[in-house]
Amino acid sequence: MTDLRSELDRQRGTERAQAIRALLARPLLTRAADPEDFFLVARHAAELVPWFDEHTGWRLSVEARQGYARLAKVSARPDGTRPARRLRGNRDPFDRRRYALFCVLAAELLTGQVTTIGILAGRLTQATVVEPAIPTFDSASREDRRAYVDALLLLERFGVLTATDGSTDAYLEHTDAKVLYRVDATRLARLLAAPQSPSRLPGPDLSALVREDRADDDPDRLRHSLVRRLLDDPVVYFDELPEAERAYATGVPGRRAIRAAIEEAGLQLEERAEGLLAIDPDAVATDERFPAENSVPGQTALLLLDSILAAHPEPVPRAALAEQIAARFAELPAWARTYRSDGGPQRLLTEALGVLERFKLIFNDEVIRARPAAARYAAPTTSAKTPRPRRAR
Repeated sequence: MTDLRSELDRQRGTERAQAIRALLARPLLTRAADPEDFFLVARHAAELVPWFDEHTGWRLSVEARQGYARLAKVSARPDGTRPARRLRGNRDPFDRRRYALFCVLAAELLTGQVTTIGILAGRLTQATVVEPAIPTFDSASREDRRAYVDALLLLERFGVLTATDGSTDAYLEHTDAKVLYRVDATRLARLLAAPQSPSRLPGPDLSALVREDRADDDPDRLRHSLVRRLLDDPVVYFDELPEAERAYATGVPGRRAIRAAIEEAGLQLEERAEGLLAIDPDAVATDERFPAENSVPGQTALLLLDSILAAHPEPVPRAALAEQIAARFAELPAWARTYRSDGGPQRLLTEALGVLERFKLIFNDEVIRARPAAARYAAPTTSAKTPRPRRAR
């Protein structure tokens, strides 16, 4: 009986860890898009809610009947490398216009349960015409219609809008397109993950949205901050931490608490002199992988990293890396065809270095320098089975 109970406990622990990592990768998890992971989250909700509260200070809401779970991830360091992306075409990042229309739309959707694409467009025009900081929405402008449709499609992806009749894309060509929406106002309210209400901000400083009123040396705040970093970032370097957090992370009690949280999430904590790294051996808790097999910038990043590591500790000029890409183009005429237009090689260099920078493998300044975690990719010690740093959403 004891063996059976132990086996059941291990199974439940494995399922909880899977659910935690699924939420890290997709903080808004829906039954429609991810039925298996949603089932695990709903099944273990009673344990997951206090787990996130204790180890991270993040609020988890599980609405089993409505078919979604929302992990409200808060960070004092908002990450500009994870933008909202358009669901059409090449999934380009949202620009300022799309973010503005998305926010105005969200406010307008709070007033009813059913609406149409035409009614929303009219209300969008009325709302923006009185906002001096936001250009007035013009449905006659194709660019504005594209931005409007991108914002609507993202709201559909989040489950806030459901098109019960018609297709949102039709508005791109016809402003009289007939699209009927059902609005989930409760889910809309869950989208905002911020400890402070925007309506109560004293001024235009949006950084106040993520301010948490806790003392800098509060042990709970220190633990939450460090576990958040490890769950979200590929690497946590000690020299980037405030003094109180660095002391907590390097002390025995703090390290023990951090290790327990990371292991309960199904991750492996790697401890080095320079910092800490949480590894997901199954690559579940990530929104981006490196190396990326089917990504030209990812392949190029790995190629450039070899040269950066070969020169370490000396820096590498950007021009030298640009020459390496040019040589690659000459060697493989069919490679990276989408980057062979004017300015393409330079764009590829920028994107590849961006990948390395996001994974905290390089310093990307006037010259390029390797960071300590880059040593994991050094040729003599790296194999295809070596666990890689990960990024959660």
